[in-house]
This record gives sequence, structure tokens and C-alpha cells, in this order.
Amino acid sequence: MAGVGSSNYWEDLRKQARQLENELDLKLVSFSKLCTSYSSSRDGRRGDTSDTTPLLNNSTQDRMFDTMSVEIEQLLAKLTAVNDKMAEYTSTPGTASLNAALMHTLQRHRDILQDYTHEFHKTKGNFLAIREREDLLGSVRKDIETYKSASGVNNRRTELFLKEHEHLRNSDRLMDDTISIAMATKENMTFQRGMLKSIQSRVNTLANRFPAINNLIQRINLRKRRDSLILGGVIGICTILLLLYAFH
Repeated sequence: MAGVGSSNYWEDLRKQARQLENELDLKLVSFSKLCTSYSSSRDGRRGDTSDTTPLLNNSTQDRMFDTMSVEIEQLLAKLTAVNDKMAEYTSTPGTASLNAALMHTLQRHRDILQDYTHEFHKTKGNFLAIREREDLLGSVRKDIETYKSASGVNNRRTELFLKEHEHLRNSDRLMDDTISIAMATKENMTFQRGMLKSIQSRVNTLANRFPAINNLIQRINLRKRRDSLILGGVIGICTILLLLYAFH
């Protein structure tokens, strides 16, 4: 009876090991697909930076990764415990005749456990490496976009400053031209004034000699004053209009 009980115990351990191995196999396949889809989604997002890309949210994938990692680690721990119990069973008295077959079975389960453990750590390491690399690239892209945005603002400011500077230069140039015209007009008027004084002096001399001419000269002087007032008004208006245009 003791042999039958021991045999049943060994079979129960083997059933537990096979069940855990099947669960681990399914979990590792899903885990590998998750890591592959994470890498693919990152590559797709790198090619399309728009916010409307229909991809699984990174935070959701990260939570799924953490959850599946814990589940697989728990299954590996359970399978390790079952293997340890199987190893203890092979060392119990009364199993010497079956020891070679038991050790062969135990070794096969240990190899499977080792393969699953290696596959899990390899997949997990690849996932973490991809996430770390993409986080770094995302940070670099963010810095580049921030730099481009700041550069665009600086370029617009520089362009506005250049336009304002050019406007001020044009205003200064127009003011210089206006002043030059005013100075030339003043010199011309001074020259004409001197000529008119000379002519008036001669006319006054003739008027004193010929009284009939005196009345004509007075009329001419009145008309000259009127023309001078009109000319002065026109020049003043033109000067004001030029100044308004310059500072507009």
C-alpha cells in the first residue's frame, strides 16, 4: 500500500508539473506577442507622429507587461517547488529500483523549467531594452520639437525686429530727403528775395522820379505780398503732409 501511495504521489507531482508547464507555455506565447506588438506600435508611432494613430496606449501595454510578468514568475516559482518535491521523492527509501526512470523524468522537467525561465528572462529583457530605448528617443524627439518651436519663435521675433529696423531706416531716409528739399527751397527763396529787393530798390528810385509810376508799384507790391502768402501757405501744407507721411 505504501508503494501504491508513493506511486500516486509521484503521479500527482507529474500532473502538477505538466499542468504548470502547459500554463507557462501559453503565458510565454502571449508574453512574446505582447512584446512584439509593443515594438511594432513604437515603430509605427515613430513613422507617424500624429495624435490620431490607432495604436494601443503605451501605459496599457506597460500594465499588461507588469501583470503578465508577475503571473509568469508565480508559475515558475510553483513549477520550481514541484520539481523540488519530485527531487525529494527520488531520494526517499524504497524508490531505488525506479530511481533511474524517476531521475530521467525529473531531469526532463528540470530542462523544461530551465528553458521556460531562460525564455521568460530573455523576452522580459528585450521588452525592457525596447522601452528604455524608446523612452530615450521620445525624450530626444521632445527636446528637438521644443528647440524647433523655440527657434521658430526666435526667428519670427528676429524678422519683426528686422522689419521694424528697415521701417525706421526708411523713415530716416525720408526725413533726410524732406530736410534737404526744405533747405534747397529756403536757399532758393533767399536768393529770390535778394533779387526782389534789388529790383524793388530800383523801382522805388524810378517811382520817386515819376509819381505816376508810384501807384502802379504799390499795386504790384500788394499783389506780390498776396502771392507770397499763398506760396508760403502751399509750402507749409506740403511740408506738413511730408512729415505726416514720414511718421505714418
